[in-house]
Amino acid sequence: MIPTEVENRVARYFFHRYLPDEVMMKIVDRLLTSCVWNEEDDLDFDELVRWAIEIIDEQLEDRRFR
Repeated sequence: MIPTEVENRVARYFFHRYLPDEVMMKIVDRLLTSCVWNEEDDLDFDELVRWAIEIIDEQLEDRRFR
């Protein structure tokens, strides 16, 4: 099993390296609002991840990565 820390670091690399800037901005705009107004303990991380995935899926549809 791959350690969670390794998965997180690989995902972070992919996220910042391969997502187009406009997709990144949409994700930041959507998530930042919730994160700013709530304490970390009150955040629903699963919901935040779902929102980000929805944005990524919608924005990228059938695009391929290099």
